[in-house]
Amino acid sequence: MAATPSQVAPAADQDDAADRQFATTLAHGIDILLSYRAGESLLGNKDFAQRTGQSRSAVARLTHTLTVLGYLRRDATQAKYRLGAPVLSLGYPLLASMHIRQLARPLMKELADRIGGAVSLGMRDRTQMIYVETARSTDSLVVTPDIGAALPMLTTAIGKAWLCKAPAAERDSVLNRLRLQDPEAFIRFHPKLANLRRDFEAKGYCVNRGEWRGDVYAFAVPLFRPVDSQWLVFNCGVSAQAGSFAMREREVAPGLLTLVRSVEDLLGMR
Repeated sequence: MAATPSQVAPAADQDDAADRQFATTLAHGIDILLSYRAGESLLGNKDFAQRTGQSRSAVARLTHTLTVLGYLRRDATQAKYRLGAPVLSLGYPLLASMHIRQLARPLMKELADRIGGAVSLGMRDRTQMIYVETARSTDSLVVTPDIGAALPMLTTAIGKAWLCKAPAAERDSVLNRLRLQDPEAFIRFHPKLANLRRDFEAKGYCVNRGEWRGDVYAFAVPLFRPVDSQWLVFNCGVSAQAGSFAMREREVAPGLLTLVRSVEDLLGMR
């Protein structure tokens, strides 16, 4: 699922800029690599400059360096760049070390088949959520989730669940970044946060009734405790055309809660 421009945050913010140990050039290079969105294979220096806020001359130096290192591949005919294989290899050690993926995968597939939808596991990446595992039984969803897909924090069930479960200091830090990054979205969301947290405490899960995608209902449940210092959230998406929200909630939410409790038991959390 593609991230919108407002969801792609620069690696550095004001706090980082005040940190004397912070390597700004490195951060700018990472911003270049993070500029790609789902479905995009080619970007030029003009695109990078627009998306990162960096000057064209700075972008040119960074793309040259990243190309020499193999993180970008230059398409000479179009004077644009593709991501290189080393970008993929960066994420593999993280995924391979997440034992929870192997534990949860069969349970996720069983639930996905039972409800005719998709079940995913996600973690926070700055101001968005990233899928690290997914299982699906149908292609009826217009956009099916995949590993590495990024979702916005404020308008998705998985993002809301993370905000409800994360410690106050971490949550407030993310909300502050979101306020600076997308003021309009933050203004719409913030008044709803107290009610959202009350509903989460009562039910144990968060929902999306189609605010982000009108064709999908989503439900999300966070794990009881962090795993390797990360707060992980299980998310379930089903087609909104298969029934009313109330009917789908009755079908999906109990199964997702059971899946998460089973994973917690396997991990020895409870």
